[in-house]
Amino acid sequence: MQDILIVSKSSVSALGHNNERIWSQYMSKESALTICCFNDRDTPTGKLNSETEKELHQLRQENNHYRRLDKSVLLGIMAGRQALSESHWDNLSNVGINMGSSRGATQLFEKYHRHFIESPSGRMSPLVSPTTTLGNIASWLAYDLGTKGATLSHSITCSTALHAILNACVWIKSEMTDRFIAGGSEAPLSDFTIAQVRGIGIYTNKQSEWPCSPLEKTKQSNTMVLGEGSAVFCLEKDKGQKAIAKIIGLGYATEQIEHPASLSADAHCMQKSMQMALKDSGLKTVDAIVMHAPGTVQGDEAELGAIKSIFGERTPHLISTKHQSGHTFGASGGLSLDLAIEMINRERLISFPYQTKVQQEQKAPQTVLVNAVGFGGNAVSIIVQKAD
Repeated sequence: MQDILIVSKSSVSALGHNNERIWSQYMSKESALTICCFNDRDTPTGKLNSETEKELHQLRQENNHYRRLDKSVLLGIMAGRQALSESHWDNLSNVGINMGSSRGATQLFEKYHRHFIESPSGRMSPLVSPTTTLGNIASWLAYDLGTKGATLSHSITCSTALHAILNACVWIKSEMTDRFIAGGSEAPLSDFTIAQVRGIGIYTNKQSEWPCSPLEKTKQSNTMVLGEGSAVFCLEKDKGQKAIAKIIGLGYATEQIEHPASLSADAHCMQKSMQMALKDSGLKTVDAIVMHAPGTVQGDEAELGAIKSIFGERTPHLISTKHQSGHTFGASGGLSLDLAIEMINRERLISFPYQTKVQQEQKAPQTVLVNAVGFGGNAVSIIVQKAD
């Protein structure tokens, strides 16, 4: 694959919406997760902090149309604006957009559905359908930024954001477009969505300092926490221009699953996606891996086993974002890629702030592999390195 450059990026999550604030939080010994009330009980969540909520509220007030949009759409617009502003792209005539989401307009859909259940014979607002379709996340971002290229949206569960990157690379490589804005956005913090995760039995019951603790040394139970957020990246073909990172390897795979929410014990799809990305990059190993690792016992162990199968017992440095951001579903792979780019540019690795099952290294990383996997047994692996 001809190298694709990431010329700019932006993310919004419980860690904040400013690069310095986000990096500082990753370096912190305190979690960004907070306790909220869902299903009439105290629930750890990756909720936006007050400063970011204020910025989002101001965005909502800018335009009468925006006041009726779901939070997932506004998060995408917020991150998209910042990413585009740092890209220094002037001509947007052939800029495509692919913004995905696992569940789309969750909060707004649940609001309208609750109203329908309470008043089934009442008239529904004509805005219900257009504002709760999955595609409106990408469409409203295109409207806000003023792009003129293809506008796409999709849901591929928790690997959605990295699939958007894959898709963008193919469009650019095929010369169907010059540039692409890609990422994912999710706002799943609602009673119904959290109840769904509790129904699977994987939501955390910990009320400790680190309610979500992937790969914790003494962990015996599931510690998944839901979070909200968005991550957006501006990509174009490498022509020697200035960039923040270079995509040098892409991999993907889907496996046969035994249960809709399961991953095979050996995470076969992740093994294949990592192997493909390594072959594509021409590398045999990388300096670090940002794991999917949502804090579930089965999922974390399966991914760790897959990594050891590919890299041997001398595994690269391992980290996840979930102990700070929570699991943001369709946006999660984007937040992982955001962290990978920060680490290679700051020449420093982020480590887990608690004792883990894996060795943590201190080095200046040159190459980082990012994993994402979702319901349905689909996985994506992307390798990035520092741009020249």
